[in-house]
Amino acid sequence: MLDSNKDSLKLEAMKRIVAMMARGKNASDLFPAVVKNVACKNIEVKKLVYVYLVRYAEEQQDLALLSISTFQRGLKDPNQLIRASALRVLSSIRVTIIIPIMMLAIKDAASDMSPYVRKTAAHAIPKLYSLDPEQKEPLIEVIEKLLADKTTLVAGSVVMAFEGVCPERIDLIHKNYRKLCNLLIDVEEWGQVVIINMLTRYARTQFLNPNEVLLEEGEEKEFYGSDEEEGKEEKVEKKKPYVMDPDHRLLLRNTKPLLQSRNAAVVMAVAQLYFHLAPKAEVGVTAKALVRLLRSHSEVQFVVLQNVATMSIKRKGMFETYLKSFYIRSTDPTQIKVLKLEVLTNLATETSISIILREFQTYIKSMDKDFVAATIQAIGRCATNIGEVRDTCLNGLVQLLSNRDELVVAESVVVIKKLLQMQPEQHSDIIKHMAKLIENIQVPMARASILWLIGEYCEHVPKIAPDVLRKMAKSFTSEEDIVKLQILNLAAKLYLTNSKQTKLLTQYVLNLAKYDQNYDIRDRARFIRQLIVPTDKGGALSKYAKKLFLALKPAPILESPFKDRDHFQLGSLSHLLNVKAGGYQELPDWPETAPDPSVRNVEVMDAVFGPFFEKWDERSSGEERRTAKKTTEPRSESESEEEGKESSSESSESESESETESKEESEPDTEAKRNAKKKVGVSNGLELLKLFWHSRVLFVCILPCSAQTISPTFSSLKTYELLHRLTGEGLAVGYCFGRQPFVRDPHMVTVQIQFTNHMDTEARNLRVREPRLQSGMRIKEFPEIEVLPPGETVTTVMGIDFCDSTQAANFQLCTHTRKFCVSIQPPVGELMAPVFMLENEFKKEQGQLMGMNEIKETLVLGEACQSDYAIVQRVTAAANVGQVPCGSDQEYRFAGKTMTSNSLVLVTVITKRDRTAQLTVNCEKMVIGTMLVKDILHALSQ
Repeated sequence: MLDSNKDSLKLEAMKRIVAMMARGKNASDLFPAVVKNVACKNIEVKKLVYVYLVRYAEEQQDLALLSISTFQRGLKDPNQLIRASALRVLSSIRVTIIIPIMMLAIKDAASDMSPYVRKTAAHAIPKLYSLDPEQKEPLIEVIEKLLADKTTLVAGSVVMAFEGVCPERIDLIHKNYRKLCNLLIDVEEWGQVVIINMLTRYARTQFLNPNEVLLEEGEEKEFYGSDEEEGKEEKVEKKKPYVMDPDHRLLLRNTKPLLQSRNAAVVMAVAQLYFHLAPKAEVGVTAKALVRLLRSHSEVQFVVLQNVATMSIKRKGMFETYLKSFYIRSTDPTQIKVLKLEVLTNLATETSISIILREFQTYIKSMDKDFVAATIQAIGRCATNIGEVRDTCLNGLVQLLSNRDELVVAESVVVIKKLLQMQPEQHSDIIKHMAKLIENIQVPMARASILWLIGEYCEHVPKIAPDVLRKMAKSFTSEEDIVKLQILNLAAKLYLTNSKQTKLLTQYVLNLAKYDQNYDIRDRARFIRQLIVPTDKGGALSKYAKKLFLALKPAPILESPFKDRDHFQLGSLSHLLNVKAGGYQELPDWPETAPDPSVRNVEVMDAVFGPFFEKWDERSSGEERRTAKKTTEPRSESESEEEGKESSSESSESESESETESKEESEPDTEAKRNAKKKVGVSNGLELLKLFWHSRVLFVCILPCSAQTISPTFSSLKTYELLHRLTGEGLAVGYCFGRQPFVRDPHMVTVQIQFTNHMDTEARNLRVREPRLQSGMRIKEFPEIEVLPPGETVTTVMGIDFCDSTQAANFQLCTHTRKFCVSIQPPVGELMAPVFMLENEFKKEQGQLMGMNEIKETLVLGEACQSDYAIVQRVTAAANVGQVPCGSDQEYRFAGKTMTSNSLVLVTVITKRDRTAQLTVNCEKMVIGTMLVKDILHALSQ
């Protein structure tokens, strides 16, 4: 089939081969037959051939090299998928001969118009670096170029290449730091994880520790003090209030919404970022998201609980409210149960210990023996950490000594032994009780623990200890090695404290141990005999025997196995294994002094309206700015201060206003002269339209039949209900999107609010309070309405920056007596503003937004959409775009830009004779493009 002349047979054959690969079958024998079809003209066949070659090119390098020229031609193919596939195959051939070809291909692909090809170039960089590390410097140049890419599709891949090639070159990140923070929300999930982990390490080198308070300069304590001051209290050191770097806050603010991600890896990455970078008071916001992940698969639960166990040691308070979420279910695997026990033990406090111990009592009845043993150890840790419940825990463990299950009894003995070391003199009865159990318990570790207790505290049980030694001497030869060692220790201690009763027994045990098969036991017996049994020669250490054997031993500290894991970055393989894994990058320490923040400053280019809007000429710039200055002089102080915060170009009020006036007038003139040199020749009509646009004049839609203007008044635009008159107790509030530029901030959407008072009394002090906005969103409230008489209606305007998102802006609408929680959610068409563009410019911009940035749909026009005016009206009603002049009668073009990021949105409608039409939307933001297509389809189909 692969040798057939018919493309349909070749396509079917390739589908079957790729299906074999998907099922895990070896298809490498078909490589010669497949590689011949790499030059096939059929695009579908070529795509599948490249998929096959990516898989087997490394295994069949000699045959793949024969097709190098074909791959090089594929790099120039008009189809972006073919170009990307050719580069992917080329980078999969790991032969040093073609390294120069790979380097040229990567450099060309890094400048490709398609972001998908640039993404593939970023993936190829680590492959080439692993093949030839000497190519590091030219590869760093490519990485630097790709880091400046503003496309979300490329961001994650280039950061991964950066981490694999030159993670130490943080200077490459400085200029791109803010861009990466802002793009983070739109990057694919894999890229989000990579970028967050990289930014975590970057932030640890560039910002100060938010949890350390700095001493104020010059406020050190005095070294020398007079005698009179010795008895006084020490002088309290003054502290500097910590001020977080705005870039540090930007990172925390932009990653917080990702806690709602559906991907567990993204949530875990944000959680570790907050744990390592955020102030202690803010780390708690990650707790709810981490608890949500506990409803996922057991593999996800295991990783999350490992990290929660580490976090709960240092940040115990953040998980206290979710204590019940860590209760153990009978269906949980053993490793999940043990980790949940660990978390519950870490979270135990004086207030919650009673509830936790009640849970532990239930767990002890489980059939899972490993889990029961872990529960008993957890009870011991709780008793160690919280002294108030030590006796309660000890009594409960003693009750377990009568359990029928030998493993439960054995584990209880081991834990009791550790607890008794803290207060042995108060619990001699428990030691006696455990001595009686020595015959019934068969687990070696438990028998050894009882013998150690009796030997260590033989003074508290002087009558029982010799009898225990007698019984153990009988069974010495059949005991395990760990028990034999403790029998020897018991014999030595009893010989030193009660030699009359135990002298012969000790010699008998030492003789048995002298001929034991284990050399450790033989050596221990010889050592003890020389140390405690007096001889003619006399050892130098014999007089110190009591100090050696009967010295006070410190009580053991029962610590969490996760205590020292926080030096590894949370979420990493090294943290999971508690061992430094290959490729792990250490988390840097916080700097003692803040590095220069100006390295992250980027020169902002004036590209709001695209390359076709150049700067104003000398005359318009100078005159308009001077006019603006004159009109702003008589304003009130509050208005001038408000505008001064929003625009850095306006001068602030000061006492020396007269001195700075001449300087302010001269600066725009010199600026305009520089811009006039760069200015490209533009027609007078275009210049006039730009002046209209900058003067905030409403955009006029140019229709093919006749010029008409749609005035956006409150009555003509689609209105939405903000507050119903019944809910508002007589106050009804509606809103609409005015589509005029918001004067106070061009990035904000204008929202017209209409208040109607249906009450018999007047409404007073209408205002906005407590806005609850998503990350990146901003709001400018309308001026407070002091009085609204009964039966009257008033309209006001507010501005909202939705951050190119359709998420709702929530806030409180307040009167003098009540507060109403309301929200405004914009349609996607209201998140943009119209852009003037010529036909050639439209085609040029559309050519740069092909591939994944282009969405095409076919629709049937509704009965009401048969005229040119109707189609234009429906499209402009669905989206705030402007029409682009077009020479064809069957084609309609529209252009706009998103309010926040100024991303171009291009809409094309091509009608056909059978009442069908093709709708095309080109937009860098694929989510906006997809939603806009649905809205326009709905509008034109009605």
